[in-house]
Amino acid sequence: MKVRAQAKWVRMSARKARLVLDHIRGRSVPEARTILAFTPRAAATEIAKVLRSAVANAEANHGLDGDDLVVETAYADEGPTLKRWKPRARGRVNRIRKRTCHVTLILSEPAAPKGGEKRKTRKAAAQPEPTAEKSAAEPKPKATTRRRKKEAVA
Repeated sequence: MKVRAQAKWVRMSARKARLVLDHIRGRSVPEARTILAFTPRAAATEIAKVLRSAVANAEANHGLDGDDLVVETAYADEGPTLKRWKPRARGRVNRIRKRTCHVTLILSEPAAPKGGEKRKTRKAAAQPEPTAEKSAAEPKPKATTRRRKKEAVA
């Protein structure tokens, strides 16, 4: 089950919103809320509102528990740009672009491990399982040049 919430015409650039969205993508809802609460960027407050809305949609429309959901997808698309002008010296003008974006969050239920297997932690997944045959057949690494010199002197 996937639940979607979107905030349109948010008055900030999509580039700034994406910096914060990268932090919460793939995290659980309570973890994402904590990250957004302690992120000092202005985009964090707008994204927190969208997250709150997505959780409310999940609870009201689909009967899901908000704390069990995961932020599956989080992205910010560019919205329309408001063009303004600022007068400068000698009758010139500078363009000011007031950018907007559309923030979208998609929440889903966490995937259960397949075949009743336990999930490996990152540390366990990174290390290959040792085999007895390989370690016995493997020769010892050669000593470094310093060690060889010390052994030759001794």
